[in-house]
Amino acid sequence: MLKADGVFQGGGVKATAFTGAICRLEEEGMMWQRLAGTSAGAIIAAFLAVGYRGKEIKKIMYELDYKKVGNITAIKKFPLVKKSLGLILEKGIFSTVYIEKYLEEVFKNKGKTKFKHISLNKESPLKIIASDVTNKRLLILPDDIKKYGMDPMELEIAKAVTMSISIPFFFTPVKLKYMEKEAYIVDGGITSNYPIWIFDVKDVPRWPTFGFKLGNNGEFNRTIENKDFISYIVDVVETTIDSYDESYLRDKDKIRTISIPALGVKTTEFNISLETKEKLYKEGYEKADEFLKKWDFRRYIRSYRI
Repeated sequence: MLKADGVFQGGGVKATAFTGAICRLEEEGMMWQRLAGTSAGAIIAAFLAVGYRGKEIKKIMYELDYKKVGNITAIKKFPLVKKSLGLILEKGIFSTVYIEKYLEEVFKNKGKTKFKHISLNKESPLKIIASDVTNKRLLILPDDIKKYGMDPMELEIAKAVTMSISIPFFFTPVKLKYMEKEAYIVDGGITSNYPIWIFDVKDVPRWPTFGFKLGNNGEFNRTIENKDFISYIVDVVETTIDSYDESYLRDKDKIRTISIPALGVKTTEFNISLETKEKLYKEGYEKADEFLKKWDFRRYIRSYRI
């Protein structure tokens, strides 16, 4: 039996790859202790935290109709006036209503919709990363929701995840009101797309933290010709979130990271085919298998924690 904390990078539709890695680790008896994630990684972490297993999450991810979430192709077809109004009035082109309602139902099926339902002594084993662009700060949810006058234990898990996945300009941000002020909360990838540090302790850890991240193996994403200004803004934001380079990882983080090729798939490629999802799943499974053959917790402790 393996025990570990899990941290999942953001990655939009590419997060399907994480389900393959999870399934491989669960074959070795993985028991998740604490979980954290950013953006789509927050979705995966939340599914695990409420009790879903890898195969169940794979089914959910395969059945999710991404075209109802948003469609980057559709942006090109929208009149510039419509896109501009969406940005001016709502601060984003697509609504997050569908995905939030979808997540609510998925969590409800496990009978765990609020952080209090998964917490022990008011300490949540799930941490969701979001970004407060109004106050220019990183948020770790549910803990930081108290800064807005709310009880962390009463926060809906679906609401926290929705905050984390709200890509600026692409999705409308979540608005939080407190003391007659308003804050806009957006994608956690803006401030920390891969929070591998979140469960680190000064002393020797009881179990390891395994990180799950995505990379394109040097491939460049497909470009869209003849962009108008709004489409250009969305692409710039997406590139910023996607551009986390593995070369910036410290050695102690690389050794505990399962890095999965994203096969050139873009974060907002909501027309992703079932065939591509399956390829991503297999990549995740194979990379986790390779990781397990090399992983040695004692060696990690000797090399980086003593």
